[in-house]
Amino acid sequence: MVNGVGLGTLIRRELKRTYMVINQVIWPPVITTLLFLFIFGLSLGSRIKMLGGVPYVDFLVPGLVMLNVISSSYDESASSIFQQRFMNSIQELLIAPLSSVELVVGFLTGSVLRGLVIGNLVMLIGLLLVHAHPHDLFLYFFFMLVTALLFSAVGMIAGLLGKTWDNLAIFTTFIITPLTYIGGVFSSIGLLPPLLRKLSLFNPMLYMIDGFRSSYTGAVDVNLVLDALIVSALALSALVIAFVLTERGVNLKV
Repeated sequence: MVNGVGLGTLIRRELKRTYMVINQVIWPPVITTLLFLFIFGLSLGSRIKMLGGVPYVDFLVPGLVMLNVISSSYDESASSIFQQRFMNSIQELLIAPLSSVELVVGFLTGSVLRGLVIGNLVMLIGLLLVHAHPHDLFLYFFFMLVTALLFSAVGMIAGLLGKTWDNLAIFTTFIITPLTYIGGVFSSIGLLPPLLRKLSLFNPMLYMIDGFRSSYTGAVDVNLVLDALIVSALALSALVIAFVLTERGVNLKV
């Protein structure tokens, strides 16, 4: 039986935690998006009129949206659970009548919601500044939601396994950020040499960005069905790992 009161309390606490650092949550993606739109969209876009059969700004905006969904979702769950481990306040949750599933759902809900809010905020910036907007809302929300869920789970895994704050930053700096930037945010893999194009197919970020971009442009670099299957499989795998680590109490129980 689901502990609705406990689960709801955990979710509200996670949302309150995000609200308390709202300036750190809202302004970085806003400023970063404005800079990218100015540098790449307006300055470079004036030289590169079309890419993938669409105006360059229409190609760029969905990549920026997904970039912020990924980073926001990961940062929220990773920092939240590691902070509670670091301060030892996680023990309060462990003695509460909450199952492992409820703990995972509670942590991930707040993280997913943050990713969705930031992603849609960036979408609105693109809509207002360059008039780029999604045309297929089902694909838009499907890829945004599944990607947010994936990186919320990855963030929880990192928060459970990390020994120091540096561990969380290293994962972001050397894995998530590079793979995201070369995953098709700013350009199409169709512009790459054949060898690099084949190597790009091993980058999981490519499928998230490619599928999400199709909600804006209606075109894909890979295959829409393959994009959806890979992203869904990765999200499910990350969820299972996060649950198993929580169930076993990895780095949770003293």
